[in-house]
Amino acid sequence: MLDMHVVRRAAALLAALGVVAPAVAQAEEKRCIHVDYKPVGRPDLSPGKNLGNQMVAWLEDANGVFVDTIFITSQTGTYGLGNRPGRVDFNSGPYWPYGRRTTTFPVWAHKKTLFGSNDLLEFPLVSFQNGDENNLSHPFNESSRDIVFCRPMMVSEQNWDALTCASPNGVFTDKGSMGAGVSLYPPRQDAKKVPGFDSDSVDMYAMLNPFDAVSHATPKNGALAQFSWPIPPNLPAGDYTMWLEVSKEFDHNTTYSAAARPSPETIPWKEYGDAYRGQPSVLYKVAFTVGATSSTGTATDYVGYGDPDGMDGNIRQPDGTITTDVTGSGAGRLALITEGSQMFRVRVVASPQTASVIPDAVSSLEALTPTSRAATIQFRSPLEDEGHGKVKGYDIRYRAGPEPLTEATFDVNSIDPKLFIEVGEPGTVHTFLLDRLLPDTEYSIAIRPYDDCRNTGPMRVINFITPERTTGEVDACFVATAAYGSVLAQDVEMLRHFRDAVLRRTVLGELAVEAYYTFGPPVAVLVGESELLRWTARAVLDPFVTWARALRF
Repeated sequence: MLDMHVVRRAAALLAALGVVAPAVAQAEEKRCIHVDYKPVGRPDLSPGKNLGNQMVAWLEDANGVFVDTIFITSQTGTYGLGNRPGRVDFNSGPYWPYGRRTTTFPVWAHKKTLFGSNDLLEFPLVSFQNGDENNLSHPFNESSRDIVFCRPMMVSEQNWDALTCASPNGVFTDKGSMGAGVSLYPPRQDAKKVPGFDSDSVDMYAMLNPFDAVSHATPKNGALAQFSWPIPPNLPAGDYTMWLEVSKEFDHNTTYSAAARPSPETIPWKEYGDAYRGQPSVLYKVAFTVGATSSTGTATDYVGYGDPDGMDGNIRQPDGTITTDVTGSGAGRLALITEGSQMFRVRVVASPQTASVIPDAVSSLEALTPTSRAATIQFRSPLEDEGHGKVKGYDIRYRAGPEPLTEATFDVNSIDPKLFIEVGEPGTVHTFLLDRLLPDTEYSIAIRPYDDCRNTGPMRVINFITPERTTGEVDACFVATAAYGSVLAQDVEMLRHFRDAVLRRTVLGELAVEAYYTFGPPVAVLVGESELLRWTARAVLDPFVTWARALRF
């Protein structure tokens, strides 16, 4: 049963957090905090195990009172890594969908209180809809399409290190349900309830997650990264401390080995994924001052590490269990940066104000040869002519449908792909990939640049239509679509899911799918033109729909 006390308390805390949460950046002078660092990967890990560090940064005042979360990687801040269905010790892999990773940021999780109080910010616990937390498999009728995560894979599968989903048609996952119990981590913010498949709880996830505004893509390994936080006008001047907690899966060493924290052996599908629980999170601490002049603080060494099991928020003192001499591992998850006479792993600069000029708009925005499932987007960065601000990053949104995005709808019913785009020299041509799109669908994509204090420049927008599926690409359930009237009908989704998850995994099943592809289109034309044939087709397909709903995968 859903713990409404927890829901009400979380909602009340989030509303109260508005006293310190930064407003949407406008073109005006404001104080800002800038944080510089460079994440690095372990060269001995495969690409599938080296996707990047998870990071969170928060501010405390001179008395050690929690002020605000100012940065969090999107896997936790938007996509619910710490509060999703499944056991904490479930294996992991590229874009793994299940397992609540409570070991990601244990110190932050136990620190994030309501400003000026000792009340922890808690959320209802998310569990599988059927309550079986030990099983990677789940019923078809409790899963919906996922545009973020892939299905669990075995290390031997070729998609593991290709860093793509095994199915080009996407994956279906159980988005879970909120019931008894609490979590110190937010649920995923991006999920949209699909009636008949998802729990009613899904509609509440976004309302309860306060971190999407400060959630950003995981920076690329080896790339110098910076994030900025506009200081709220009511934040008093004085001394502050910035904490940065850094976590990484598969970061094993002698103490924190796969043998010491192995894969679970008593669950179904144990051969999928690999043991991920290596060294715990490490923490950096930087002191600086917010005032009338600029202040800079740096840190070169980690100050401790979090609970390896995520059970408490205590900071363990540095010791020999944490690796310090291996690139990308333990204390080396952030590179040591040298700039002139300054050396640091983390640098914090508090600026009293920024110029009021905003960046110019991007140019040459276009979609390059879209396919039925993806599009490469290209644009040119502003030239920074005199009178325009310097670009520090890009806000990107997209949505399906004929209505183009506008300034008023940029953050309404749109998708933030949480992309990390390195800012090059003025006039640089950038490209990025939007994948898992629908065929024969119109999309609107908008980009606006922002400066080092999140002042946003003018928006540029384009619309494009993905082509119909190409010959040989089994995508639509032709007859089922004609029978039920819509490619998005629940039962069509169920049949498509059955096709991809069951039929296409066997030779005979694949032959059946190819035969269906060959003969389906002309039959679908006839079915679609006759209500009698539509009724007959539904009667034939209904037993298969009922069967598919009862299956697991």
